[in-house]
Amino acid sequence: MGQTGAPPPVTRWLAARAAGLKYDDLSEAAVILARQCILDWFAVTIPGAAEPAVRILRDEILTDGAAPVASLVGSPERSSAMNAALINGTASHSLDFDDVNLAILGHPTVALLPGLLALAEEIDAEPNEVLTAFVAGYDVVCRTGALMSPGHYGHGFHATATIGSIGAAAACARLLGLDAETTATAYGIAATTASGLKSMFGTMCKPLHAGRAAQNGLQAARLAARGFTSRQDVLECEQGLAATQSANFNPEVAMLEAPFDHHIRNNLFKYHASCYLTHGAIEAGRTLREQHGASSNAIQAIAIRVPPVTDRVCNIAKPATGLEAKFSLRLTVAMALAGRDTSAISTFEDAVTREPELVRLRDMATIVFDETYPEAKAEVTIETSDAKRFTANYDAGVAGTDLRRQGRKLERKFDALVEPVLGRISADLRGALTAFGDGSSVTDVMKLARSAN
Repeated sequence: MGQTGAPPPVTRWLAARAAGLKYDDLSEAAVILARQCILDWFAVTIPGAAEPAVRILRDEILTDGAAPVASLVGSPERSSAMNAALINGTASHSLDFDDVNLAILGHPTVALLPGLLALAEEIDAEPNEVLTAFVAGYDVVCRTGALMSPGHYGHGFHATATIGSIGAAAACARLLGLDAETTATAYGIAATTASGLKSMFGTMCKPLHAGRAAQNGLQAARLAARGFTSRQDVLECEQGLAATQSANFNPEVAMLEAPFDHHIRNNLFKYHASCYLTHGAIEAGRTLREQHGASSNAIQAIAIRVPPVTDRVCNIAKPATGLEAKFSLRLTVAMALAGRDTSAISTFEDAVTREPELVRLRDMATIVFDETYPEAKAEVTIETSDAKRFTANYDAGVAGTDLRRQGRKLERKFDALVEPVLGRISADLRGALTAFGDGSSVTDVMKLARSAN
C-alpha cells in the first residue's frame, strides 16, 4: 500500500528502540546467535579478503595514507575505521557465503558488523557493547525491510546495500551511545547515501554493496554525533526512503513484536557458497542423489519449481564465470545432482561453468515459477532413462532451532574456510569468537584475524 494521511513516526520509533537497548535486555538465545553471526562473518571474510575484488579495492583505497587504527581482516594491514568498514565489508560478501534474513531478502551481518568492529577497535569498546549494538542494528534492518517489502526488493534494489546502510547506522550509533534523536538523524544521513542495484548480481559490485553499507552507516553515525543535520523521519516522510524506493509502506508490520524475542532469531546461515535462493533447490537435488542414487548420466529431464522472486535474482541460465554460477539455479542443481561440493569455495571457479557433465544437466533443466511458494522453498523433479520419476523439496527459509547443533556446523564451516589461511591461529580465533564477550577484547580478536600473510 502507498502512504496516505499522516504516517506514523517509524524512524523515531526505531531509533528509540535501538538507542535504548541494553545488554541485559538480550535473551540467552539472542547472545548465542549474535556470537554465531560474528563467528560466521570472520569465517567468510578471512578467505574473502584474497578475492580479486577486494585486492583491487584495497590497492585503490590504501593510497590515502589514513591513520592505521582499524584492522583489515585476513591481511596484516591496518587503516582508518572508514576504510576498514568498506574493505572488510566487501571482503565479507565477496564469496556470497554469508548469512541471510528473509525479512529484507538480504544479508544483515555483512552490512552491520564491518563498521561496528572498526569503530569498536578504534574506541576500544567492550565486547558486550558490540553484541548489544549488533542486535540493535539487526532489529532495525529487519523492521525497515518489513516496512518496505516486497516492493523495495522487487523494484531492483539490493536490500543489503540500501536497508543495510540504515541498520549499520543504528548499530554504530548504539555503540557510540547516541540518544534517540541523534540516532534518527544518523538514519537520515545513511538513507540519503543508500543505493545498490540487483542488476549488479554476478559482478564485483555486489560485494561492494556490503562494504558501502557498512561505511555509510559508520559515517552517518559519526557525522550525527558531531552535529551534522538530517531529517529525523526519513523512512516515512514524503520523498523519503520508503516513498522513493518502494511501492509499499507497512508501518504496522515494521512495528510488530519481533518473532521469539529478537529478529536475530530468524537468521539463516549459509552452508553452500552460492546465492541463498539456490539453497532450497540444492538441498532438494542432494536429497535426490543421496536417497535415489540416480547417476547423472541416467537423468533425462530436470524440473525446478521455485517462487517467482528467484527469477531476477538467481536465474542466470548459462553462467560463464564462477561468480555467475553462484546465481544460476540450473547450474547449482546440476552440481548437486552430480555430487559436487557446493560448500567449497574452490568449486565455484570459472571452469565449473564449462564441465560437460554439468552443462548437460544444466541445459536439460526447466524452471517453473510457483506463486504459492515462500521465498526460499524449492522442489526438484528428475526423470531417468528407465522412465522413473523422483521428486524432493526443501524450504531453506526455516531458521534453525537447535542452536548447539547449529554452532557445531558453523565451527566446522569456520575451520574449513579459515584454517587454510591462518593455520594454527585459526583455532585460537575460533575460541575467542565462540566466547565473544566473555574474555578476549575486540583488539585481541582483530589482531588474530589479521595474522594472515
